[in-house]
Amino acid sequence: ADPKDIGRIAKALAKKTFATLATVSPAGNPHSAGVVYVWAAGTMWVHTMRTSRKGRNVEHQPRVAVTVPYRRLPVGPPFTLHFQGRAELIDMDDASVRPLLDAGTLKLIAGHGALDEEDGVFVRITPTGTIHSYGPGARTIDLIRDPLHSGAGAAPAIDVIAAIR
Repeated sequence: ADPKDIGRIAKALAKKTFATLATVSPAGNPHSAGVVYVWAAGTMWVHTMRTSRKGRNVEHQPRVAVTVPYRRLPVGPPFTLHFQGRAELIDMDDASVRPLLDAGTLKLIAGHGALDEEDGVFVRITPTGTIHSYGPGARTIDLIRDPLHSGAGAAPAIDVIAAIR
């Protein structure tokens, strides 16, 4: 992958805070939900309830898909980053979470009483394979002239994660 693409994808992934998280139920039904996230310690972090649909689905099937949409131009489709990953439920008092909480890194998702929820858990999502993108690095004129054939990119997840650190 082009180092510029890796850098653009890494910067956007670390900077943005909204994504859709797709999970699969034990019955095989897909479920997608908007989530607020924080990128920290080489992974994406989300807060949810263990008994929520997201929590139950992740506990059953840790393979997930994530899309991070964001607007860069006033017209046309939003830019996106999308990837498959592995999710795991992390108790809020887990030793791996304490340094992130103490440093304020998870404040965006741990505020508003989230830490007081008895059923609350963090979802740690590690991208696997390739992180695909639409938009980052594309020339605006190309996106306007031919949005179906311009703007696509991809980078190995391991390279993107390394670039964010």
